This record gives sequence, C-alpha cells and structure tokens, in this order.
Amino acid sequence: MASTRNTTPPVSADDALRRLIEGNERFCRGEAQFPTVQKDILADLAIGQSPYATILGCSDSRVPPELLFDAGFGELFVIRVAGNTLSAEVAGSMQYAATHLHTQLFVVLGHENCGAVQAAMATKVDGIRHKSRIQLLVDNIVPGLTDPDERLTPDAQLAHAVEENVRWTIRQIHQMPEAAARRTEGKMKLVGAVYDIGSGGVRFLPDDPEPSQRPR
Repeated sequence: MASTRNTTPPVSADDALRRLIEGNERFCRGEAQFPTVQKDILADLAIGQSPYATILGCSDSRVPPELLFDAGFGELFVIRVAGNTLSAEVAGSMQYAATHLHTQLFVVLGHENCGAVQAAMATKVDGIRHKSRIQLLVDNIVPGLTDPDERLTPDAQLAHAVEENVRWTIRQIHQMPEAAARRTEGKMKLVGAVYDIGSGGVRFLPDDPEPSQRPR
C-alpha cells in the first residue's frame, strides 16, 4: 500500500474527537453538511490524503461512519468488518493509518443490535455453530463476552454484549506493540463508541480501567 499523504499537519486526537462529536450532533439534528463532490476536492485528494481520524466500524449497511459523523471526502480513514473485530488485515490497515497517514485518534465503533455479536452470543450461550467463515469471525468475538445477566431482557443483554465487544477489540489493540509505542509517545488516543441506529446518536464509552484484562 503506497503512502499518499499531503502536507496538512496532523490533527490532534482531542481535536479529532471534538470534530466527530460535533459532526454526529449535526447529523442527529438533521443539519449534516456532507458536501457534494466538487472537482477541486477530487483533484486535491488525488494528490494525497490527510484523514483526521481512523474508524474501525462494522460492515452493517446502516452504520456508515462518514455520514453519521458528517465527515467529508478524505476526512476519515474507515476500516469496516462485521462485528468491528480485529484481525491481521485490520491491524495492518490501522498500522498504515498510524505510520503513513499519522492519524492520532482511533475509534472502535460498535452499534446496537449488531448481528455479529448476536451470533457470538448464540455460540457462547447455546453452542450454536454457524457456517465456516462466519464462525471464524464469531470465534473472534466470543472471548470478549461474559455470561449474560439473566436479570436483563434479551435486548439489554445484547446491548451489554455490543459494548463488551467494543472493549474487547480495544483491549486487543492495546496489546499490539505498535499501539503501545505510539501511546508512550503521546501520539495515539484509542476510544470506543456505540451507535444507536434508532436515534442516530453515537455514545462514546469511558476509558476501560483495566485494558489488559479480558472477560472471564
């Protein structure tokens, strides 16, 4: 993958997070400013890219990061895979964003009613096996899930599992040597978020107090 970056200085992680929050607020108010493609914008992007944040999100068609954060062309480096899971390929894409594009904010974006997480719960709780390649993806989610709280409704159990899965992906990223080095340098901020499909709002999660721990 070639490095294609222009000379725009990198946006700080805090400023990038603020832009995401403000963009989602516009989206929720129905005031999104997502631009119509203009030839001068395309010409600039043909020279290079300087996205201000990297988003690891789910492939679900209802969760397009550029729209829900009201971001323009070239503003977000987006990686999408069902269940917003971490794999070697996803890690490589994130390393590219860090090394060549110098984004300082990384967001793991889950969403309510995630089918991949629901499938992982079915495997964990009921031992259900899915088609081979789906099961490979599901097996990447299961270790991050705790046993469901039987006092909760099924919808609430799924909502809790969605948040657990976001935190599980974050924990795995934290364990990558490259991520640890960038955090030490103060050049990386990693946050989790959950998108509410019904309202359009994105809820950013508080920091995990023990990122090195995994559910039991």
